[in-house]
Amino acid sequence: MTSAKSATLPPTRVTIPQHVVFRAFVEETVVLNLESGRYHGLNPTAGRMLELLGELGDLDVVVQRIAEETGAPAERVAEDLHGFCSSLAERGLIEVESAA
Repeated sequence: MTSAKSATLPPTRVTIPQHVVFRAFVEETVVLNLESGRYHGLNPTAGRMLELLGELGDLDVVVQRIAEETGAPAERVAEDLHGFCSSLAERGLIEVESAA
């Protein structure tokens, strides 16, 4: 039997640091790390993920919201979001902490 929690990430919170700004456009979201001066372009889905991470902070909630909005399975969204967050964290665009 599969529980709803199996489709989610470990309890984790994400914040967008003060030195990161972003703006959504029709075709992409542009993210700027003010400390490094580097710009990053995100496709619309990744831009929406970043927007929800900034608003909600809770990865489980973001997974459920994206799954509802896109109709994608929560398991797939959780995998994609985990990889996305790893990539963002490596670039200093988010800060990840355990929600414990």
